[in-house]
This record gives sequence, C-alpha cells and structure tokens, in this order.
Amino acid sequence: MRMKRKILIFIGCIVLVTGTGMSVLNQSRFGQLPRGERLERIKASPNYRNGEFQNINETPVISGDKSRFKVMMDFLFTRKVRVTPESMLPVVKTDLKSFSKEDDVLVWFGHSSYFMQIEGKTYLVDPVLSSYASPFSFINKAFKGTNIYSHNDFPTIDYLIITHDHWDHLDYQTVMDLKPKINHVVCGLGVGQHFEYWGFDVASLTELDWYEATDLGQGNIMTATPARHFSGRGLRGNKTLWTSFVLQTPQYNIFIGGDGGYDEHFKLIGTQYGPFDLAILEQGQYDKNWNLIHLMPDLVYKTAEDLKAKSILPVHNSRFALASHQWDEPLNKISSNHTDSVISVKTPKIGELVFLNDSIKQYEKWWKDERRE
Repeated sequence: MRMKRKILIFIGCIVLVTGTGMSVLNQSRFGQLPRGERLERIKASPNYRNGEFQNINETPVISGDKSRFKVMMDFLFTRKVRVTPESMLPVVKTDLKSFSKEDDVLVWFGHSSYFMQIEGKTYLVDPVLSSYASPFSFINKAFKGTNIYSHNDFPTIDYLIITHDHWDHLDYQTVMDLKPKINHVVCGLGVGQHFEYWGFDVASLTELDWYEATDLGQGNIMTATPARHFSGRGLRGNKTLWTSFVLQTPQYNIFIGGDGGYDEHFKLIGTQYGPFDLAILEQGQYDKNWNLIHLMPDLVYKTAEDLKAKSILPVHNSRFALASHQWDEPLNKISSNHTDSVISVKTPKIGELVFLNDSIKQYEKWWKDERRE
C-alpha cells in the first residue's frame, strides 16, 4: 500500500505540473501556432521543410562543443560582470506626435524597437515597451529608466513591422495597447496567426515569405529578405518565419535587419537590393556559443559591406541583458572597430531624434557618460 501511495503521489505531481504548464502556455500572450489556410500556405513555402522553417544553411542554435544544457547552466550560474548598467542611462523623451509630414526621422527605444517616419508614412519596428522581454515579469527585466515610452506617446502607426515572434521583438502587451493606432501589420509568414488570435482584422495583416514584396503605395515597397535565426514563443519552435526587410521609398533605401548571424544572404541582398542608405543591424546579446544566430562584433562591418550600406544603426543592445557580455561592450566594439571603415555609424541615445537625411552628424559616446543620477 505504501508503494501504491507513492506511485499515486508521483502521478499526481506529474499531472499537476503538466496541467500548470498547459495552463500557462494557453494564455493569450503566447499567441497561437499557424493553422488552416495559413498552415497550408506555410507548407508550400520553399523555406519550410520537415515540419518547420529552415535557414539557408544549417544553423544549430548552439554552436561549438558544448551541449545546450551545459550552455544554459553556464549562462544561469556563471558569475556575470556589468551585464546591466550601474546607474540610469541617459535617455531622451522625444515628442513623437510633433513631426511635420516633411520630417524623415528615426527614434530608437533601446534593444530592437524603433519608430520611423519617412515621407509622411509612419513605421514601428519590433516594439517592446514593457519593462521585461519574456513571458514573465521577473525575467529579462529592462535596464532601469529605459522604458520611458508608452503607447500613449505614439501617433497613428501606418505599418507595424515584426521581424520574428521572439518575446524581445513581439511583446503582447505592447501590441495590444497600440492596437487602436495600428493600421497595418507586415510580418513573416505565419506570424499573422498571433495577430489574428489577438483580434486584429485579417485584412490588416500582410505575411511575407522571403523575397515576397508588398506595395505600400506612393512608390514605397517592403520586401521580406532572409535572416539566419529561429522563431517561437512556446515549446515548439520554427513554426513561423523569421525575416529581415528591405524598405524602398522614393528617397531612401533601408535595410531592417531583425536578428540573425552572418551568412551568404547579406551579399545576395546587397547585390539585389543595395546599396542602402542605412542598415539597421543587431549588435548585442551575442555569444560564441550561439554565434550562428546572432551577429558577432567582428562581422558587423563585413555585413554592412556585403549589403553595400552607407551607414549603420546598431541595435539589440542597451535595454535587456540576454547574454553574458558587459552591457556597453557592443557599442564600444562597433566604435573601436570603425577606424578603417568609411561606413558611418549612428549611435543615438534611447529616444534621441535621428534625421535620416543627416549624413554628417557625429553622435556622442553616451554609454561612457558617468554623470548619471
């Protein structure tokens, strides 16, 4: 009887844990896996094989000799130094509603979130305005003082652009708060299922496979291009497509990089769609253990050269600590590696106004400022 009781207790614990896990995963914020006609379209994609989306070349999430478990244990329990700032960062609160239609501007909100107004149209890329980048508020907290913008600060958003559905690029609370202001969503194939599940009008969703384009009108074209990364918000990954984008307007050609490691696709994109006035490239949250899925510091300028970019805006830094490097290392490295490159680098403060037609502005090294409150 004692053994039987232990077995019943064990089974009860398994049921409880399983039930709790399913309850959490069924919350709206996790989104929904593609189904129906959307899934059939996904299955017909040349980039979808063996039940999931694939990179151009084989891309394990964890590279090198260490197991995924070992890398996770090292990340969780190895002592980290200065992965977050010791004091508040210098941030700027720009009035996003004050621009005239003639202003071609960009405002970065830290990590990979930024607003653009170009030739009268407004774009918002991968917005995460919450104080954390995860399913749970106690994980991946934002650096102190960096979440000064809210949905109330935004004008109407003509186009919400989502590069992939990871939590640090697609935040449920942010998109739900902004929902009344969003006219249209452009995203990778399959990501629209999340938005449909969250109550967005299907007619307002444009999902693109790599090299598919959508005409935004008045000479503006958005094209989805490859990235070397992965996707997923729950236990099952790579069911939606990760992507970069090319935004072509009458006056500008802009590369929206999203997340992803170096590969041959950058040169292909540069040849087919370049040169670019601006390449917005991830530079941060990298590690030698996952160097195929995030861009390592020594490859940023090579990437920009492949793209034929005139200037770089480095993102994916300065808001969340998702890797073990010091928080300011990405900006220090892109600055120190710049000596032999003719490609200019834009390093605005969070919230600082960037005029896209200003090619000569010199940005201060604000991350070195010790005069913080």
